[in-house]
Amino acid sequence: MNTVITVVSFAFVLGVLVFVHELGHFLAAKRVGIRVLKFQLGFNPTILSFRRGDTEYGIGAVPLGGYVKMAGENPDEERTGSGDEFLSKSKWERFQVLIMGPTMNLLLAVVLTAIVLFQGADVPVFDDQPPVVGVVAEGSPAAKSDIQPGDRIVSIAGHPVDTWEQFFIAVESRSNREVPVGLLRNGLELTRLVTPLPQPGNSRFEIGDIGVLPNVHPHVKTVNAEDPAGRAGIKPGDVVVAVDGHPITFSWQLRDEISKHPGRLMTMSIVRGGAPQTIQVLPDKHGDIGWLGILPVDETKSIKPGPIEAVTMSVQKNAQFAGMILQTVWGLITFETSPKQLMGPVAIAQLSGESAQLGWIPLMMLMASISLNLGLLNLMPVPVLDGGHIFIMAIEGLVRRDFSVRVKEKMLLAGFVVLMMLMVTVIYNDLARISWIGRLMPWK
Repeated sequence: MNTVITVVSFAFVLGVLVFVHELGHFLAAKRVGIRVLKFQLGFNPTILSFRRGDTEYGIGAVPLGGYVKMAGENPDEERTGSGDEFLSKSKWERFQVLIMGPTMNLLLAVVLTAIVLFQGADVPVFDDQPPVVGVVAEGSPAAKSDIQPGDRIVSIAGHPVDTWEQFFIAVESRSNREVPVGLLRNGLELTRLVTPLPQPGNSRFEIGDIGVLPNVHPHVKTVNAEDPAGRAGIKPGDVVVAVDGHPITFSWQLRDEISKHPGRLMTMSIVRGGAPQTIQVLPDKHGDIGWLGILPVDETKSIKPGPIEAVTMSVQKNAQFAGMILQTVWGLITFETSPKQLMGPVAIAQLSGESAQLGWIPLMMLMASISLNLGLLNLMPVPVLDGGHIFIMAIEGLVRRDFSVRVKEKMLLAGFVVLMMLMVTVIYNDLARISWIGRLMPWK
């Protein structure tokens, strides 16, 4: 069943993103009077098609892309010189056709994010707060680099970070890479060199972590009076600061600690009404795990924007994420970012399936993220991509002459080689993340 959900959700996600991208090219071509010969989702062989006017609309058997074929777009093909051919149009008109594919993906990312935001959500209270260190995990990269509670993190690898959200994004993309971390401690500016390590739960994508957390703690929402927590005197509203001396930041950490203490006494440090207290409690055994009879929850705040505010927030968030994506691309070029974070079709399929099982909102957020990446990467000045074709036209405009077909072919071949190298990398990453295949790679 999970495999079916993964395949269907992957086909849906990819189908929507490719359709929107190619629709941009199609509509722009029609607008400037270019004859479109074929509009197809998926690659050949064509399994279903129909014709309307000059255009054949089809569905290909390989659902990993799509294309719009325009009259006179290939210099190698015989041209009639008709005014409705792609190469007969001005550079400005061809630019409009090329730019609209990536633009539609960027617009889709904004629309999907706005829809998700408009539904309202509970977000961590610390997300938009300055990253002041509350907890440093024992033995973590931060602890080894002398980062201390109370330090204000001001930059990662020279890039300013103003919120915890920005901090996490900046660190996550730099796994296994030594980076300078700018700190403010007692009014003094310091720099510490830290090497983020892959998070245990996100090792397949090499999501970096240095082991610092905000100064927040979960609180007890409900208590069953007959269960161990109720008998020990734990009350709703209690804030759990630590268990057996280990700091607790998130509710999942508290649940994890409770589950590790079946039938064993544990000491909980709490804050009640602003006053710290210590309570000892003996969890019951539920099978092999401990049970207290409480519902711990994290401190969150509700966001419920109106339509206009949701669009504004969406634009701001996508602009922020776009900046992070471009930083990541630059990091790949300068070897600052691990190439293991790149994902290919298999990983996208896995994430699509996982998101679909969580509901429409997570699936739409995944689609928005991939659409933003697709739009930005297609604008890169790499021949073969839309941005590459725009780049070539821009150079031709600057030198005031068109390059020969042979020169363009060499440029496109160079771009094709770059894309093939990228494809090999992402496919290798995808296969390495599959456990049984990864075990066959002793060099990992």
